[in-house]
Amino acid sequence: MILDDLADFTYSTNFNDLSEKMIQDIKNRMIDSLGLCLAAKSEELDKGVTELMQEWGGKSSSNIFGTNLKMPAASAALVNGTLAHSLDFDDTHLPSVLHPSASVIPGTIAQGQAVNASGKDVILAAALGLELCVRIGMGGYLKSEGNIFFNKGWHATSICGAIAVAGLSAKLLKLDKKGISDAMSIAASMSSGIIEANRSGGSVKRLHCGWAAHSGIIAASLAQGGFTGPPTVFEGRFGFYNAFLDGQYDETAVTHNLGEKWLTEDIFYKPYPANHYTHAGIDAALALKKEYEINIDEIDEIQLYCPEDVLRTIAEPRADKIKPESGYHAKFSGPFTVATALLGGGGLGVSFDDFTDKKASDEQILNLAAKVQTFSDKECDEIFPYQFPAKLHIILHDGSKLTKDILVNRGGPSNPLSNDELQLKFKINATKYLNEQEADKLASSIINLDNYSNIDELISLTIPVNN
Repeated sequence: MILDDLADFTYSTNFNDLSEKMIQDIKNRMIDSLGLCLAAKSEELDKGVTELMQEWGGKSSSNIFGTNLKMPAASAALVNGTLAHSLDFDDTHLPSVLHPSASVIPGTIAQGQAVNASGKDVILAAALGLELCVRIGMGGYLKSEGNIFFNKGWHATSICGAIAVAGLSAKLLKLDKKGISDAMSIAASMSSGIIEANRSGGSVKRLHCGWAAHSGIIAASLAQGGFTGPPTVFEGRFGFYNAFLDGQYDETAVTHNLGEKWLTEDIFYKPYPANHYTHAGIDAALALKKEYEINIDEIDEIQLYCPEDVLRTIAEPRADKIKPESGYHAKFSGPFTVATALLGGGGLGVSFDDFTDKKASDEQILNLAAKVQTFSDKECDEIFPYQFPAKLHIILHDGSKLTKDILVNRGGPSNPLSNDELQLKFKINATKYLNEQEADKLASSIINLDNYSNIDELISLTIPVNN
């Protein structure tokens, strides 16, 4: 059974089973995620969630990142997971199209702090959680049909994240294999998230990773307290994959070489604070801007070619994509992000400042976005979803055409961000809340995490000295 294999992997894997490369990657994921949380914290994107969690009350045990405020671990995970996903700058696994770190890292840190876990235990739990999340998500990807979660309107990030956080939380609680099984099985009844906000708006998507982290911790606590779940929760007639995906799933993708081949190696870092489907279009626009001295006023039309599945997110409905209702919704627009790349700059090519509400109503950007027409492309369809490719054609008034194909995404294993680029991304994010010295100290602390007896000091470094 799938659950038995996943629980056995989670229970039996130890820190010494992790390679040095894996340990370093987990540390990098933590640095990336905490930077994102602090950047979102600077904009008070957690304000409503934090206030709600305070009203719920309960035994204090885990910090909200960037504050001295403590809450129950599940509540802290909800707030911090919401922060991690709020800016749409968090990592993505392909081809499952999951954002695993935004639920797993906050869930790991909240549960780890609550149980006084060592740095090594936290690193191990994060590694296990990321692998569980990706494996469960890969069960919903069929090469012949694509991503079944997405095709049915589910947000796999939230749904799979809840089960993953339950597994890692049970590991941190030192439950036995049966307890880990029950935690994950219980969490399957708590998994949720629909993806319509990608298309037509609303800020609820920000909550999805927080809710996944919250649900996973609650599920593990319930298992610790004696609640149980069905052993056939994944493949049973009324189980996870039949309920969510109408039985269209690949069991082999979930369990094959589990513990030997780590699928987390295929997680892509994001260089830009926008929906990952838009990144190749941004890269193409940046490349053409660098190669040619483009006079924006001379542009007659821009043609953006993408995989057909991508267009449903970044091109439809067209009226909303060429005139997004806010800076947040502009992040999900192919036309707006291409226009922004041609007109904007900063960061690693496109920055936070390009996605403010003011920018979303900037007439120059909107006029250029309106010139962007979107089309499906056969070659892009064949590559997707192992990459999110795009082709860009800029047609000038004189009839000349500038073209650029981006078939391999920046930030993935085949085109990785350098250490300097990762550090720059973290510094840009973290220094929206901390000063530069504080940000450097936090990053250094994470690099040395395996030497810590607990992670309280790490959490304290997310708090500005003058807070």
